[in-house]
Amino acid sequence: MNINIISQYKGLRRENYILCFGRLVTAMGAMVRPMLTMILSQKLSMNAVQVAWVTALMGILSIPANLVGGKMADRFSKKMNIVYLDIVSVVCYIICGLIPLSGKSIVLMFIASTCQNMENPSYNSLTADITLTEDRERGYSLQYLMGNLGGVMASAVAGFMFRNYLWLAFLLSGISIGISSVLIFLFVQNITPVKDVSQKAVYQTDRHGESLWTILRENRLILLYILTASGYGAMYQMYNYLVPMDLVRLHGDTGAVIYGTVTSVNCIIVVIFTPIFTKLLQRFSEPVKTMYGYLMMLFGYGIFLVFAGHIPFYYVAMIVMTWGEVSNMLAESPYLTRRMPASHRGRVHGLMEVTRIGVMSGYQMLIGVIYKNSTPTFTWIVVLMTGALFLGLTGILAVKDKRRYKNLYRV
Repeated sequence: MNINIISQYKGLRRENYILCFGRLVTAMGAMVRPMLTMILSQKLSMNAVQVAWVTALMGILSIPANLVGGKMADRFSKKMNIVYLDIVSVVCYIICGLIPLSGKSIVLMFIASTCQNMENPSYNSLTADITLTEDRERGYSLQYLMGNLGGVMASAVAGFMFRNYLWLAFLLSGISIGISSVLIFLFVQNITPVKDVSQKAVYQTDRHGESLWTILRENRLILLYILTASGYGAMYQMYNYLVPMDLVRLHGDTGAVIYGTVTSVNCIIVVIFTPIFTKLLQRFSEPVKTMYGYLMMLFGYGIFLVFAGHIPFYYVAMIVMTWGEVSNMLAESPYLTRRMPASHRGRVHGLMEVTRIGVMSGYQMLIGVIYKNSTPTFTWIVVLMTGALFLGLTGILAVKDKRRYKNLYRV
């Protein structure tokens, strides 16, 4: 099969490319947020409990941020939401770079992080507005690709800045987000939603004046999808929770180094395989793509469990899991935007994020209790069984979705 992975992104509206470039620039500057734990523990000398409380509070704040951001996306200009919220983030990061690191810096980081969470529904909804139904995967795929490419670039320099140039990392974060917002303000001019008259767009008709819950009562499969997608997030979160603990248990201090290199493989694989999988999986429905994501994740965790202690297999497991991650990403926003009225896209994306955060947090606490009171092997078996349960729910969704949204399956 001759796959031209570059040309598949041709034909999108100019505004889509500007948004994607904005994602790239913003991600390049987002080098401070991943270092929060190290900033708290090493720079501000907080103990493990204090670090846990601070990071948990940031996660809690993201819940109302996404809900409010979703409402803003449906009521106000999505473009200006992004610009105004970016301005607040820019000011916060610039101030952080100019003042001595202290508790005030953390408060400013909280404000910037909250603004970034609030703008996510506007980003996702605006992308849907300016793409045809049949182009959604390409639009979201390109954004995801650019975001990860920027993340790879940011990771390459963040470690060097942490020790002596943290102030510069703050300034670069502010400048990068500022550049992104200027580009969006100046060049994203045509934000009028595309007129999609195809049969596949029949479920996206505006229904102003009706609540989100009224829409969801008529489209209960949306709630099932949100549950299964949130379950995927909870399962994938185990890579950031169980895997590092097991690597330290198995390899001592070297475990942290192994975890860092395995994570870098994830970013590289995303950049390489996102265009390829976008092309290969375009004929499959979103629930099927989510099922494939679950299968690859469970296979990857299985490799990690069976070959625990054998370092090369960690990278194999990461490659397999990343394939599943890309497949799941290609399903998420297209599923929601193709089945919900355009007037409610922001709110449903906000609900999606809130549900994901809740499921991820609750499941991580449960796994933490199991890990503490049993063996690592038993804990991994519980994770695999949970993933199999969600895979089964996704299979049920795939069958019911084809009956409920028949127009989306017509060639």
